[in-house]
Amino acid sequence: MGRVYNFSAGPAVLPEEVLREAAAEMLDYRGTGMSVMEMSHRSKAFEGIIGEAEQDLRDLLAIPANYKVMFLQGGASQQFAMIPMNLMKNRVADYIVTGQWAKKAYSEAQKYGKANKIASSEDKTFSYIPDCSDLPISPDADYVYICENNTIYGTKFKTLPNTKGKDLVADVSSCFLSEPADITKYAVMYGGVQKNIGPAGVVIVIMREDLITEDVLPGTPTMLQYKTHADAGSLYNTPPAYGIYICGKVFKWIKKQGGLAAMKEINEKKAKILYDFLDSSSLFKGTVRKEDRSIMNVPFVTGSAELDAKFVAESKAAGLENLKGHRTVGGMRASIYNAMPMAGVEKLVAFMKDFEAKNG
Repeated sequence: MGRVYNFSAGPAVLPEEVLREAAAEMLDYRGTGMSVMEMSHRSKAFEGIIGEAEQDLRDLLAIPANYKVMFLQGGASQQFAMIPMNLMKNRVADYIVTGQWAKKAYSEAQKYGKANKIASSEDKTFSYIPDCSDLPISPDADYVYICENNTIYGTKFKTLPNTKGKDLVADVSSCFLSEPADITKYAVMYGGVQKNIGPAGVVIVIMREDLITEDVLPGTPTMLQYKTHADAGSLYNTPPAYGIYICGKVFKWIKKQGGLAAMKEINEKKAKILYDFLDSSSLFKGTVRKEDRSIMNVPFVTGSAELDAKFVAESKAAGLENLKGHRTVGGMRASIYNAMPMAGVEKLVAFMKDFEAKNG
């Protein structure tokens, strides 16, 4: 069987061009006689790889000089603890809970101080983004936290919350590099790379450097202090070297597509094909309020658990993989990240039309 169209939410599809390049360099990276998997993270070759990856990411997002870029491990879930350990100076933080990952981050923060849930969309199964224009921001909050794109529920903040001058911390795991972003609006932007950028095992943290200090909560392990990694250029210990190498290739691939403005245009076109079909379909329905729809993750249902299961089984047989929805929503979900080709979305919609004709 050839390559399938992989709609997985993460680990997710990577650009074929990147995979082929990595395959060609697998045994001998640029005349070193070894694979990047085997080389010392202290070597000149790897220093070049991580340095270039950081510079390309800085170029793509126009990251200002007063922000540090760190390539870390432990995934987004470890950040749920690292953020309060390092940033909760007053032991107070405000959380906007719009999905499972924001909810987990909020629960984790409660271990370190007073976490306030200042807005939530849990009342309607996280199917919308609450109005965040005038929130009850705590006067002594150290930061306001959001998960910008909700992978499971398919919602996205189209407007960042009004934090009333407080630092904004955002988990962007599933919308990372899908469109331009103004880094100066964030104190911290971070995300696991396994959705839109690379293989599982790397989390990228972009943080304003005045927040990176030794003033952390007592008992914070050395490895969980941002300063440890920022000071060592992400090389305090052995980093996820091969993962960083692949991320670097993806950054170059995005540049080649025309950067983030071009990515946004392509992503919006792909999403429109799918959403337009859902809006006209008599069998399939999207589950998210229109104005809050993600262009990366698209959940939909038929209204019948039996038909949903049939759809998932038949789509798999047709080479459309990983369309089963998250267990908390049911139904289906198509994750259409940067590397999902337009042809994949077109094939999915053609398959859905055919399925509807036979089962509608």
